[in-house]
Amino acid sequence: MNPLSPPAASTTLERVTSVDFFRGFTMFLLVGEAAELYGLFLKMDNPVMQFLGTQLDHHEWHGLRFWDLIQPFFMFIVGVAIPFAVANRIKKGDSVQQITRHALKRSFLLLFFGWALYFTAAGKLVFQFQNVLAQLSVTYLVAFLIRDKSYTFQIVFTLVILLLIDLAYRFFPVEGFNHPWVNFENLGAWVNNKIEGVEKASTWATLNFVSTTAHTVWGVLCGKLLMSNRTATRKIKILLVAGASALLAGYTLDLLNVTPIIKKIATSSFVLASGGWSILALCFSYWLIDVKKSFSAGSRFFIIVGMNSIFIYLFNHIGGAHLIR
Repeated sequence: MNPLSPPAASTTLERVTSVDFFRGFTMFLLVGEAAELYGLFLKMDNPVMQFLGTQLDHHEWHGLRFWDLIQPFFMFIVGVAIPFAVANRIKKGDSVQQITRHALKRSFLLLFFGWALYFTAAGKLVFQFQNVLAQLSVTYLVAFLIRDKSYTFQIVFTLVILLLIDLAYRFFPVEGFNHPWVNFENLGAWVNNKIEGVEKASTWATLNFVSTTAHTVWGVLCGKLLMSNRTATRKIKILLVAGASALLAGYTLDLLNVTPIIKKIATSSFVLASGGWSILALCFSYWLIDVKKSFSAGSRFFIIVGMNSIFIYLFNHIGGAHLIR
């Protein structure tokens, strides 16, 4: 038996409030960024605030800052919520077909809203997958469809995805786009150019949805773990080992110059490192909110935000951030 696999009959439908807290805290940070709050930190004559301002902005290319973790956090926590949502629908009497139709509808709506944000900003039809909703439309559906597979299958599946996309970047044969880790000269840039019909498109790769599928699938695995009847101590230990292992793998690939950590093209080392931080952040939230219950009053605001995350994300991008600013 897989030591990570929870007994089938031992799941619980009790709400794990740390999931909503984690998601809400992530959304809160996103609102602050869209309102251009963090840019003000860089203008302050204070080294601490300037350091915070730097960490609350994306790394230019090779490297990892705190802000580079926010999208992985969000995509990961969506995966964590999937097993809970499915179990609740089964409890209400929904059939497998009904649950699958709901997932397909949700995936379509995520893509629709993701593209609608591009349409609104550009004033024309733009089909891209760079924003989190468009990417989630793919990663959510894949994670949902393989949610009942074994832990081993899902882990191997994500590692194979990361290996294949890594090899695709390395051996892409088109001249001028065969420099895997050079900005605007790699496979991701070539795909961007073809989709957008320009010679030099965004530095953010549409292909990121392939490798970041791992974040959402790993979230599903962690969600199933939290639903199991294992003790809280055992769950925390498993999360700590999993998070530390992913961190070690990601940073080792970078430090040994095998694959650099680059968020803008979601390299395998970036996905592993950011996935490790995501798991550890969930572990800390679970310990703080659900085990120690030492932040119950202060967490309520973030929990409410987390329970309305998609609405807040859309509100944020259609004028809400301007209103807050």
